[in-house]
Amino acid sequence: MNKPVDLNVDQYNTDALLYITNRPPLVFTEGHGMWLTDHHGKRYLDWLQGWAVNCLGHSPQCIQDALVVQAKKVINPSPAFYNEPSIHLATLLTQHSCFDKVFFANSGAEANEGAIKLARKWGKLNKNATGDNRYEIITFNHSFHGRTLATMSASGKAGWDTMFAPQVPGFPKAELNDLASVEALITDKTVAVMLEPVQGEGIHPFCAIQWHFA
Repeated sequence: MNKPVDLNVDQYNTDALLYITNRPPLVFTEGHGMWLTDHHGKRYLDWLQGWAVNCLGHSPQCIQDALVVQAKKVINPSPAFYNEPSIHLATLLTQHSCFDKVFFANSGAEANEGAIKLARKWGKLNKNATGDNRYEIITFNHSFHGRTLATMSASGKAGWDTMFAPQVPGFPKAELNDLASVEALITDKTVAVMLEPVQGEGIHPFCAIQWHFA
């Protein structure tokens, strides 16, 4: 395993951070809008925005104000209780979408885990003709769904099938733009198709398809 790059900056103990990837020898200390500033005061135009998880820019005033106002009220009670902001946001989302209920998560991977669980729960309640659970979710090669064990198993990235083996079973892989490859994987254990309409990592041309299960 490679070691982190030595920053040669005494005030930063980079050894305290677990190595997960190679990083350039700089530490970001501020961010405003589309710009980041490092520990030397050099500014960078940020094209990454947290690997696609932040589309609002760095430290926008509206978010600063909202955080200050909410922090003075309540930050996060137990999920065993209702809280006012979540009800308000859920209502807005359901009023302006095709859904009647929402589930809040901390990340895309956690949201996908929730979707996988919902599909498998439905497959357990609606067993196949032989009385077995329907749990298989057809996914696609070159896809990316997250970095938990289940979402890595659902993803179709090369090498991910061995990185943290064994994988979570039940995610047969079809080919994008090939409806026949999807049909070939359908069995009496199939419960859903998990599709990444806009590929963030595979960058594979995609043609829209519709599929309906009886």
